[in-house]
Amino acid sequence: MSIWTVVVAAGRGDRFGADKQSADLCGRAVLERSVVAAGGSDGVVVVVAPSAVDEVAERFAGVDTVSAVVAGGATRSASVRAGLKAVPDDASIVLVHDGARPLASRNLFDVVVTAVRVGADAVVPGVPVSDSLRRADRAVDREGMFSVQTPQGFPAATLRAAHAGGGDASDDATLVEAIGGRVVVVEGEADNLKITRPVDLLVARELLDASDG
Repeated sequence: MSIWTVVVAAGRGDRFGADKQSADLCGRAVLERSVVAAGGSDGVVVVVAPSAVDEVAERFAGVDTVSAVVAGGATRSASVRAGLKAVPDDASIVLVHDGARPLASRNLFDVVVTAVRVGADAVVPGVPVSDSLRRADRAVDREGMFSVQTPQGFPAATLRAAHAGGGDASDDATLVEAIGGRVVVVEGEADNLKITRPVDLLVARELLDASDG
């Protein structure tokens, strides 16, 4: 089965205050670490801001698994669709991974792929919510609530069908669910944080330093 990963890194990084994809994370750029994590795939498509395509393509020119670097769209979903266009038609499984999640392990990718292979329409890594939750008007029971991570995995045909209508959602599993697909949650990783603010980068550096030690 042919497995491809779309790494989405086309966001503006407003909350980070700079280009977080290029930020140094213990000697490697954040985006580079996210792409390396997907290295077990048969091919990787990297989706970046239109202005960054040439620079990123040059950066990954020597990486065999990176098959294409393409320009993203105005929304996350549009960027995923741009990446999907570069995935071969005969791909069996497509994973979608955030370029700002540089600490996802190769094992997590394998767990997601396995769950797709045994029949899930969408596979989502998640970690149980530990904080108390509230809506504006009331408390929310956190039992059974998960923080959603990537990589998320899908049969390629299912993901293409979910995006065919051009809809937008905060993640791809939501689009699959909207067309009647079954979403399976697998155990995520506490260290698989998303680099959103500068403090997240500091935490990621500490986690990497600790793992090296």
